[in-house]
Amino acid sequence: MVELVFFLEELSAKAMLEGLLPRLLPENVHPIYVVFEGKTDLEKRLPGKLQSWQNPNSIFVVLRDQDSGNCIEIKQTLQTICTQAGKPDSLIRIACRELESWYLGDLEAIEQGLNIPGFSRQYQNKSKFRNPDRLNNAAEELSKITKHKYQKISGSRKIGKCLGNRRNKSCSFVAFVRGVKNRLDLPSLT
Repeated sequence: MVELVFFLEELSAKAMLEGLLPRLLPENVHPIYVVFEGKTDLEKRLPGKLQSWQNPNSIFVVLRDQDSGNCIEIKQTLQTICTQAGKPDSLIRIACRELESWYLGDLEAIEQGLNIPGFSRQYQNKSKFRNPDRLNNAAEELSKITKHKYQKISGSRKIGKCLGNRRNKSCSFVAFVRGVKNRLDLPSLT
């Protein structure tokens, strides 16, 4: 059994992954979620968590929001932390700018997950949703356009169950799925 260990900045990421991963992972891969209390806590406590992990069959994935930071610098910082902790092959993925950008990349998932009929048709031709990774405040935008039906944790759980890789317009979501697929040497993830 392979352990796929996710180090996450916040609880909403866990809620989303719990909905997404059962459709993507083979039965011999067991996901484990280590949730921190924000990005500062993640960066501070990540070295100790990595160093003390005992299972040699573990694959590590670090997922963090970009927020207003420089994506390349954030990724380099996290890669340095992982390398110094003895886990240089950890997969680092940054949600550009926020996790909610991944949801806005798949308007059908929002429609299905939050049960808002006609939602995807209403917003699919809006230019800002063609590249949701560019939105500065995706969480606020998502809350506004769903008339506050989106709540951070419950909404992440519901939308995560419906997210699709092939139709998602968020490049950072597609890179996340591709990275997990490559680490597990899987032929395809949908």
